This record gives sequence, structure tokens and C-alpha cells, in this order.
Amino acid sequence: MRYDDFRKRLVDAVLSAPGETPPALRRAVLEDGSIPPVLASYVDTVKRHAYKVTDADIAALHRAGHSDDSLFEITVAAAVGAALHRLDRGMAALRGSGGEPD
Repeated sequence: MRYDDFRKRLVDAVLSAPGETPPALRRAVLEDGSIPPVLASYVDTVKRHAYKVTDADIAALHRAGHSDDSLFEITVAAAVGAALHRLDRGMAALRGSGGEPD
């Protein structure tokens, strides 16, 4: 793909930068892996309908022990994962393959 280097740097920044959340959790969120159930609904909402995230959602995650910093990192990982998934699907459609991207 034309932007492989940019993509790799973006993913590396999301997963490797120092943060409050473990890189393994950020990777699971970005790559649709296994994430803790308390985060699953939030991550799904961010990936599919980010505009539907409410203050109540964030308050519930705070009550579950997640800080603003950890929620920011999880949100970024979810948003980047969703964006890359959409990019892959769009590129596959432009190639007319409809299948998996390169």
C-alpha cells in the first residue's frame, strides 16, 4: 500500500508510546482483540458511532476505575483501529476486489 510507512508509524505511536494503559490492551482495542468486558461496549461505540458516547458512559468507566488518561488512550486506539479498518475496506473497494486488502 502507498502509505504503509505512515500507517506503521501511526500504529507504533499508538501502541508503543508511554501511557497509563498497557500496550497489550491498546493493541487489543486497536485490532479487535479480547478486551475487558467493562470496556467492550464503550470501545464498540467509539468504533461504530463515536457521536453516541455520553457523559454517563464516561462516568461509568470512571466509577469502574479508569482515569481520563487511560480512557483517552483507549479512545485513540479504538478510533485509529476503526479508521484503519475503513481505509482497508475502501482500498479493497477501489481495487474492485471486495476482499482482504494488501
